[in-house]
Amino acid sequence: MQHGYRSFCPEQPPFAIAMAFQPILDVQTGRAIAYEALVRGPKGEGSADILARVTPDKRYAFDQQCRVTAIEGAVAAGILDTDARLSINFFPDTIYSPLACLEPTLDTARRLNMPLERLIFEFSEHADTGAPEHLKAILDTYHGMGFGTAIDDFGAGHAGLTLLAQVRADYLKLDMALIRGIDTAMPRRMIVEGVIRIADKMGISVIAEGVETIGEYDSLRALGVRYMQGYLLARPGFRCLAQGHLPEEPAWANIAG
Repeated sequence: MQHGYRSFCPEQPPFAIAMAFQPILDVQTGRAIAYEALVRGPKGEGSADILARVTPDKRYAFDQQCRVTAIEGAVAAGILDTDARLSINFFPDTIYSPLACLEPTLDTARRLNMPLERLIFEFSEHADTGAPEHLKAILDTYHGMGFGTAIDDFGAGHAGLTLLAQVRADYLKLDMALIRGIDTAMPRRMIVEGVIRIADKMGISVIAEGVETIGEYDSLRALGVRYMQGYLLARPGFRCLAQGHLPEEPAWANIAG
């Protein structure tokens, strides 16, 4: 194999996987702005067993297979009949050449008529991203191709604001550890409020992930968070695009002024 395909061969996938799709909702409109692709077993099994089998020597092939499977699965589920984007997780440390490693992704997108601007690639803040220059080169390449980018699990790792100062991303996904109990934990609320203010000044859209309670939802809305993801709004749909729903409007939303 040469170029981006290296040891990955779509005809002989290294893992038996499928995808579930969880919506990221615009809580102002109730519409899904994107669906995150979440790896599952072929019968809907959870991701833990699959990820446990992804040894270091298989990470590249797994990363590439997830990209292809996510696009194929989302198109089969009807994402092209919506205006939502598809968000795919990736491992920055597996990418030896940003452009070369995109070959299977680009081939799949072309084959299925998936516009490149409909794709978002997200990486975890606490993942091994390599040197800042390497990560910046990846994201610059992705932006140049028209992809959106997102920093996932923000607030869970050690990079934090330093990462924001080093690279440009379109979305910032607040880790559920910051979201959990935000309606009763003033320190979390103050931290999230500060991050929102910084992201807004940098032109980055904030997504709250792991929203599970009405209290969390109401508090996030009061802070001005527009995009949310979590079980309160929709559980992932296995091989289908789950339909999201908004809770009833909180009391503060009806207060004039």
